[in-house]
Formats: sequence, C-alpha cells, structure tokens
Amino acid sequence: MSRLAPLFLALVLGAIAPAAAFAQQTPAPATGPAIQLENDAATDAAIATRLRGILSELDGYDDVTVTVREGIVTFRGTAVDGAAIAQLDEIANRLSEVITVRNQVAETTAVAERLDPAMERLRARWRQVVSTLPLLSVAAAVFVAVAAIGWLITRWRGPWRRLAPNGFIADIYRQLVRLGFVLAGLVAGLDILGATALLGTILGAAGLIGLAVGFAVRDTVENFIASIMLSIRQPFDPDDTVEIEGDVGKVVRLTSRATILLSHDGNHVRIPNATVFKSRLVNYTRNDATRIVFDLGVAPDTDLAEAQRIAAGTLQALPFVLDRPAASVWVHEAGDSSVALRLTAWISQRESSFYPARGEAIRLVMAAFAEAGIEMPEPTYRVMRVAPPDANATAPRGAVPAAGHSLREPQDVAAYDEQALDQIVREERSDAGAQNLLSGDAARE
Repeated sequence: MSRLAPLFLALVLGAIAPAAAFAQQTPAPATGPAIQLENDAATDAAIATRLRGILSELDGYDDVTVTVREGIVTFRGTAVDGAAIAQLDEIANRLSEVITVRNQVAETTAVAERLDPAMERLRARWRQVVSTLPLLSVAAAVFVAVAAIGWLITRWRGPWRRLAPNGFIADIYRQLVRLGFVLAGLVAGLDILGATALLGTILGAAGLIGLAVGFAVRDTVENFIASIMLSIRQPFDPDDTVEIEGDVGKVVRLTSRATILLSHDGNHVRIPNATVFKSRLVNYTRNDATRIVFDLGVAPDTDLAEAQRIAAGTLQALPFVLDRPAASVWVHEAGDSSVALRLTAWISQRESSFYPARGEAIRLVMAAFAEAGIEMPEPTYRVMRVAPPDANATAPRGAVPAAGHSLREPQDVAAYDEQALDQIVREERSDAGAQNLLSGDAARE
C-alpha cells in the first residue's frame, strides 16, 4: 500500500500540470474596439483635424493641442476644470479610428480664465430672467387674482357659520378653502411659466417640513385636534359644573389648546384639551335634578320603622326637595353601638345649592329625631349626675331654639353661592378678545 501512494501522487500532478500550462498560454479576451492592421498618416491627420474642429466649436479648449500617431490621440495644454478635461476623453473615444487616448491636459490656474465661464453663465441667466419678466408678471398676476378670489369668498363668515356646527369649525373650513385657492393660484402660475414640475418639489419639501414640525410640536397638534373634536361634540356647555381628573369647577371657555375652569375657590384651572378628550368627565349640570345622600346613626333599641317614617316625612316636607324622585330612607348597616340610616333626597341644582341643602336636611332630620325622642348613639362613655325631674321643663331634649325661631323651620338654601360663581364666570367670559369654542346652538353629545 505504501508503494501505491507515490504512484497516485505522480498521476495527479501529471494531470494538473498540462491544464495549468494551457491556462497560462490562453490569451485574455480583447476589450475595446478592434485594432486595424493598417494605419497611415492620412488617417492620423484626419483624426487630428476632426478633433481640432470639434474643440474649436467648444468653449474652454483654446489652450488644448491635439496630436495623433498610429491612432493614439494625445491631448496637451490646460482646460478650465476637471469636467472639461474628462469631456476630451469622451469626444475622442467616439471616433471609430481612435485606438486609445492620452489625456495630458491640466487645470488652468489663471484667475481670469476660471472666472470667465462663471461670469458668462451669470450673464446668460440674467438675460434669461429679463426675457421672462413679462411672462413672470402674468404668472404672478394670475396667482394673486386666484388667491384674492379665495380671500374674498372666505371673508364672508355667515355662509360658513351655517355650514359648520360652530364658529371654530367654520374658521377651519375657511382656512382650508383659502389654502386651496392659494394652491390653485400657484399651479396656474407655474403652468404659465411651464414649471409645473416644481410643484411636486415644493409640496414634497413642505411635507417634510410639516412632518418635522409635527414631531416637534406633537402635544400642541394633539391639543388642537382634540379641541376640534370637543367643539363638535361639546360634552359640556358654558357655566356647566364638571369634574375632569379630580378638578371640579364651572366651564369658563374652550380654547384651541385648553379648557378653562373656574373652581369653587375662585381659581383658574387650565386643562389641556387632549386630557379633557381622553379623560373621564363628570358633568354635574347636564341633569338639573341631583341627589343628596347622608347617614345618621340611631340607638340600637330605636323603633327603626318609626325613625324611617319620621326621616322620610321630614325630608319630603322640605321646600327645596323635589317630589319626584321621592325621598327615601333605609337601614344602611348595624354597628356595635348604633344603627346607621341612609337618607337620600333630590333637589334642583338651578334653584338650590347642593351643600347648603344637604346641611339643612341633616339639621332638620336631627331636630325631628330630637322632638320624637329618638336618641342618637353615644360612641363614648360619660359619667352623669342624675338630677331630680323638673316638672316645668317643656322644651324637647337637644338644642334650645332661639327666640322667634322654630327648631323645625327650614332655612333658605337658594343657590346664592352658585349665582355668585356664575357672575364671576360671566365676567371672565365678557373679555371679547378671549377665544371660546363653545357654542350655545351646537349639537350636544
């Protein structure tokens, strides 16, 4: 076996060696034009003459010389710039008899020769601008006329107010129509100039700029879009009492960026419209009737049915409580030392103030319990000295009423505080320069 290995290696090397030798002897395929077998001085002279004639008709080749020998073209001298030097190769290679080109032309360093072509181009462009001034004037006049028509049409506010649900949307319609007329005038002017292709470039650049600006002012754009949606849907009216993410107040105005509330403390609350549009919103004013709820505790040995009857009758007899829905009382929960009753009654928000009405209802029900002898639970222990009974004591247990005033007499709970707040809101809204997108005649959500 060891004797066969050298023999096998020799056979492999003998097969590879002829193939490598053949590959070395095979010529590479020729590139470029085929070289003719015969060439004479007449052909070289013809090539040189032809090239000199071409260069004489072109600017910037006055210092370039041409020599041709055996089909090889040689350029010497100076040219204005690299583009002109490269053009020499292109011109020479287009002749069928040229074998190759030796370009020995260098860029000129003469200031005058370098500036002359630039000055000539400036002069040519100036002549072109002067020659197109009449046409440019006509195009500008057409653009101004079309834009002016759009401005006159959108200047009338009445028709747009009838088309839109509110003034803010009407202004958006007017701006869009005005922009449409401006674009139409631009297209007409460019068409007169024969440069409508520039419109795509202008719109593309405007789109890129708009995209960049949109990313930069994303929150502002979001608030603006939200203001459009809110002005269309209008989930609240002016003067409505609303709650937005824990902020409670009366609506002063809706602007293109924020909703302005006036809190019950008299403070301005500015909430971005994007937050208003996406947040949970509670409108306390949309429904006039609202319910007051409170709990009262009684002693465990109290007749609960009698206590419920007294409490319900007392609530329903109050002048500021609505007949429907009727007042109701039920046992809410039982504790170690008391039983809690839950009392509810409905009032009109436009006629009564919520918190004074609730407080007055609590006071009068407690007074009714005191007159009926219903004891309130005592959560603490007290050491009391028992006094002999007083036969002359006629006043009910509890607070002693003042002279001329009955313990059961209801107090006035008219919405005085709401009226005062409404007056502040009206004064805030009276500013004619302030923006307000809410409309009284718009559709409600």
